[in-house]
Amino acid sequence: MQNFDYMTPTRLIFGKDVIGELPEVLGAIGKKVLLTYGGGSIKKIGLYDKVKELLKDFEITELSGIQPNPKYDPSVLDGVRLCKENGIEVILSVGGGSVLDCSKAIAAGAKYDGDPWDLISYKVKAKAALPIVDIITLAATGSEYDCGGVISRTETNDKIGYVDPVLYPVCSFLDPTYTFTVNAKHTAAGCADAMNHIMEQYFCEDSTLLNDGFCEAGLKSLMVNTKACLANPEDYKARAEMMFACTLGCNGIYALGNSETGWPLHGIEHALSAYYDITHGEGLAIITPRWMKYILSEKTVDRFVKYGVNVFGVDSSLDKFEIAEKAIQATYDFFVSIGIPMHLREVGIDDSRIDEMAHHIAVNEGLENAWVPLTEEDIANIIRDSL
Repeated sequence: MQNFDYMTPTRLIFGKDVIGELPEVLGAIGKKVLLTYGGGSIKKIGLYDKVKELLKDFEITELSGIQPNPKYDPSVLDGVRLCKENGIEVILSVGGGSVLDCSKAIAAGAKYDGDPWDLISYKVKAKAALPIVDIITLAATGSEYDCGGVISRTETNDKIGYVDPVLYPVCSFLDPTYTFTVNAKHTAAGCADAMNHIMEQYFCEDSTLLNDGFCEAGLKSLMVNTKACLANPEDYKARAEMMFACTLGCNGIYALGNSETGWPLHGIEHALSAYYDITHGEGLAIITPRWMKYILSEKTVDRFVKYGVNVFGVDSSLDKFEIAEKAIQATYDFFVSIGIPMHLREVGIDDSRIDEMAHHIAVNEGLENAWVPLTEEDIANIIRDSL
């Protein structure tokens, strides 16, 4: 078991109608609020009007139009400018993980006098950030309970995971009813994203029985409840359990004491969605079984055996490589069963830029230090296998 230093300062307020507490939470922080959101879905479900009514005594500045795979330019830069021009005291992020990721970068940039990309690219460490409160409307990223986010810079094809302890939200409001209207595509992609967060922590050299059980239960919960959500989008119990499993997925609690894994799947997918702007969860789902098959060896097979037996119920009496192969196939089949396209060509990626992307990943993602080290050639092969 590895040493660790762990803290999660974020307050979670979970359940139906909990945003009634929003004025009290925000009022303790500040009155000048930057309200961030995406393409308008919060208006369709009435959440925008509800927030504005609750905050009628606050001074609200708005930043809308934040996209999936949130962009440094214009969204982060516009948000930083608005914060500085309006003396913003707190950011309220209303939407999914992309809105919150963008808000985190804005929060740090608002307290920095230079180019905010200096912070995102780790050229400079943030000394402070504006406080963030969020209302989550999509179960997926877990950004509501961690100190990181992912920002894309289109002109350089960079998609960077930006992590800093100053970026933890002060408070996250989690009302599963706000996910009732999430369509099947994004419900499934959210599941794949959260499952992959768990897998990135599970497939490692050194783990504990406790963490393995936590990860395995998280994966099974996501698979069962996602199917229930797809069958009945207003199944509160399923939406609630899926939301909570996603919330826990990326804040490190699944893997306390485990050895580092390098998060190779995210390292590869970040390039795919930076170059082609695909849905992150779909990209992860496509890459995952190909990566699993590519790294299967005497070194890794026992881990896949445990995964296959405990997550998918594969017969433990079979040959270990047969168990591993059945587990990999079961992973693929599950993603197919929830409607995810499982080939890169289906999401608009061909073979024309594979070598370019593989080089970008090898240079920028450090996958030579992953649980199973990956060279540039390995990365290119996994992407080709995913076409």
